[in-house]
Amino acid sequence: MKSGKFWAWVVFIVGAAYFFIPLMATVEFSLRMRRGVHSFDAYQIVLGDARFQSTFLYSVIAAVFTIVLGILVVVPAAYWIRLRLPQLRPIVEFITLLPLVIPAIVIVFGYIRMYGSNSPLPFLASNMGANALLVIGYATLALPYMYRAVDTGLRTIDVRTLTEAAQILGAGWSTIITRVILPNVLIAVLSGAFLTFAIVIGEFTMASLLNRPAFGPYLQNIGANRAYEPAALAIIAFAITWGCMSLIQILSRFAPKSANRPN
Repeated sequence: MKSGKFWAWVVFIVGAAYFFIPLMATVEFSLRMRRGVHSFDAYQIVLGDARFQSTFLYSVIAAVFTIVLGILVVVPAAYWIRLRLPQLRPIVEFITLLPLVIPAIVIVFGYIRMYGSNSPLPFLASNMGANALLVIGYATLALPYMYRAVDTGLRTIDVRTLTEAAQILGAGWSTIITRVILPNVLIAVLSGAFLTFAIVIGEFTMASLLNRPAFGPYLQNIGANRAYEPAALAIIAFAITWGCMSLIQILSRFAPKSANRPN
C-alpha cells in the first residue's frame, strides 16, 4: 500500500512539473521586457492595445451569441430525445461528436463554398452575414460539449414526471422547457456555456478564414511579430480558460445529486 502511494505521488509530481514548469517559464519571460528588471510592461502594452480591446470584445460578443444559439438548439433537442425519442440517442450522440472528428478548416471551407458571394445564400457578402456564419460555426464546434453537459443534467432529473406534472397544470411545451426543464438543468447549461466561451475566445481557424476581427487571429498576429507580448497574451488566455474551468467546478458543487432515474 505504501509503495502504491509513493508511486502515485511520483506520477503526480512529474505530471505537475510537466505542466507548471513551462507555465512558470512563460510567466517569467513575460516579465522580462524591461532589461535587468521584472515588470508588467508587456501586460500593460497588451491590455492597452486598441486591437486587443476590440478583438477581445468581438470574441466575447460572439461567445454570448454562440451560447444563446447553443442553448436554443441543444436544450429542446436533448429534452425531446430523452422524453420521446430515446432510440435516436445513439445517432444524435454520433452527430454531436462529428465536430471533434472533422477539422474546423474543413467546416469553414465548406461554409465558404456554400455561402460565398456567388452562392444562392451569400452570407459572406456582408459583415452581418459573415458574423452570423461565424457564430453558427462556433456553435458547431461547441456542440459536443454543450450537448453532453445538458444531457448529463437531464439524467439527474425525472424528465417524464416533471413534464406530466406541468401538462396537468396546463403548461405548453415552451413553458415546460423554459420554466420547468431549463431551471432544473441550469448548472449543466452554465457548464456547457463556460466551455463554449473558452472555445470561442481562443478559436483561430474559422475567424481567420472568414476574415473576422476576433481574438484568436489577434493572438496569432502578435505571436508572429512580437517577443514578450505573446507570452503575456498566452498567460492572459490561460487565465481566462482556467477561470472558466474553475467556474465549472464551482457550479458543479450546486448540481443535483440525485441518481439517474429511468424515464
